[in-house]
Amino acid sequence: MTLKITAYDPSLRPFQGDLELRMANYQRTKKKLLKEGETLSDFANGHRYFGFHKTSEGWYYREWAPAAEKMYLTGDFCGWDRHACPMEHKGNGVFEAFLPGTDALKDEQRVCAIVVHNGRELDRIPAYATYVVQDQKTITWSAAIHDPGRDFVWTDQNFKPEKNLFIYECHIGMAQEEGKVSSYREFEKYTLPRIQALGYNTIQIMAIMEHPYYASFGYQVCNFFAASSRFGTPEELKSLVNTAHGMGIAVLLDVVHSHCAPNTREGLNEFDGTDYQYFHAGGRGNHSAWGTKCFNYGKPEVIHFLLSNLKFWQEEYHFDGFRFDGVTSMLYQDHGLGTAFDNPSKYFSMNTDTEAVTYLQLATELARQVNPNAILIAEDMSAMPGLCLPIEDGGIGFDYRLAMGTPDMWIRLLKEKKDEWWDFNQIYYELANRRSHEKVIGYVESHDQALVGDKTLMFRLADAEMYFGMGKDYHSLTMDRAMSLHKMIRLLTMSLGGEGYLTFMGNEFGHPEWIDFPREGNGWSYHYCRRQWSLVDNPDLKYQYLNAFEKDMVAMAKADHVLDGHDRQLLVHNGDHVMAYTKGDGLFLFNFDPTRSYDGYLIPTGEMGDYEVQLSTEDFCYGGSGRAAHTTYIASRQPDGRIGFQVYLPNRSAIVLKKKKQAE
Repeated sequence: MTLKITAYDPSLRPFQGDLELRMANYQRTKKKLLKEGETLSDFANGHRYFGFHKTSEGWYYREWAPAAEKMYLTGDFCGWDRHACPMEHKGNGVFEAFLPGTDALKDEQRVCAIVVHNGRELDRIPAYATYVVQDQKTITWSAAIHDPGRDFVWTDQNFKPEKNLFIYECHIGMAQEEGKVSSYREFEKYTLPRIQALGYNTIQIMAIMEHPYYASFGYQVCNFFAASSRFGTPEELKSLVNTAHGMGIAVLLDVVHSHCAPNTREGLNEFDGTDYQYFHAGGRGNHSAWGTKCFNYGKPEVIHFLLSNLKFWQEEYHFDGFRFDGVTSMLYQDHGLGTAFDNPSKYFSMNTDTEAVTYLQLATELARQVNPNAILIAEDMSAMPGLCLPIEDGGIGFDYRLAMGTPDMWIRLLKEKKDEWWDFNQIYYELANRRSHEKVIGYVESHDQALVGDKTLMFRLADAEMYFGMGKDYHSLTMDRAMSLHKMIRLLTMSLGGEGYLTFMGNEFGHPEWIDFPREGNGWSYHYCRRQWSLVDNPDLKYQYLNAFEKDMVAMAKADHVLDGHDRQLLVHNGDHVMAYTKGDGLFLFNFDPTRSYDGYLIPTGEMGDYEVQLSTEDFCYGGSGRAAHTTYIASRQPDGRIGFQVYLPNRSAIVLKKKKQAE
């Protein structure tokens, strides 16, 4: 077969056989899973059969536990008599309990499954539980009945995500300033309006899938179908999503299908008494770096569980798509640990987990069958070829890959080199280079760069002076540099670094310090696990300058279609520390020189026209010194024959211009 992926990237032609195997595995697995005429959406309905379901006759509870000898259901409804409700073995590892009467189970009653394996009784939270709560006295977690009679009224039928993504990554629990776990309601009331005001059109919510260990940031999931109860009820999460849609904001779920928490009572690990029900047996089932469990993506029942999980979140909570966490870990047998992906052979070796590749193809196809407008983003640092190409082209089907190398580049530069030593040709290459026809989400910092032990961009730039130097009247070489570079680096990355842009909650205004979840090591403190909005609301502090710049930068990018366009490099001059390029309708000029301003600097546009200033980091309203004039520059033929215009470029500043349209 001829695949477009090799036409897009001729360097992959030696691996045509591997790419054909990718497609053969995908087709073979679909044929194995689906009946004649069935779609993946028809197949992925485990959540409609397993778990708790109320009918007109009573309640059904079903579970898949192939190695179980017996199963029982117990809970509040039977006074926790462990053997009062035996489950019937229906075959193929499926057990079923029926409780007659619609009031046999009541809303928020606690329930527990008991699995008998090798004569031992194992307490388990049901695998498809949709509501899991913690007892504050015993600190234990239990499934709770969530009566489907509490229907939520959606009003988002006409919502459709915007094409160009400006993503605001966020965590519900730490989204408010008070030292506590914040709620869905508080996020809806207080945080969504801030996001809307900034112009971001998409939120990516972390830590929604239930996780007993709060400090895992939501990445050690136990209950895949349960929205975290520590933030509120399922209806309150639905209200948040519905309200966001009403504001024109799409909502993505940070989905974790790359691994599972090792917990047994609370999670899937050893659910039926074996280590291989959902995961690989033995050592392959254990993630060496994370201490978690690794799914067996070649097992039909596991594929059924995970695909049903995606469909559930799309249908039940109206999520507009997913950011798949830990994709690199899925794609390779060694989880990508210590591997340098420096040539194409690394992607098509014995190390590649071809079953995981197939699962991801099925997942992206399923998500679009449920919602043709689904947004799918992969967190992959290896840049697997075809990850963000359509399946029919030989790809895996994602829309975007996170450009994970970009924040690493900025950290490396800021830690290891003075500004005047930066190689701007290399910076341009790092930001603009990506696989043909494959889109990325550019970002300077996500939650990863804000965790304890690391530093946000602003903290790395200003360091200790953040504690006393953010007053608007304070100036020093360190703080002035920090303010300038914070704006310039974010503008450069947004405009050049991807077809989408992401920031983590609070970083847009230079939120100080790191994130540290309450834990024994910090005395269970919430001091660093919150967002200090009072800083950006304080008219006397410079945080307002950075916030205002972010808002106008996003507005400019939308108006100038920056994320749509291809970049055109006009000049990169390492000696002068100057960069100039076009992207969309924007013309971007950067002078990174620490001390030198340039008067009459020639910008070779290559075409005649009038260029108006749209945005300048030097404006007073962004904490600048007003040295860049908001004026019109006329590109004309210069004495050396080039077409362009001359401009004053202040040191450590950036200017965005736009070519005026000629009258008809």
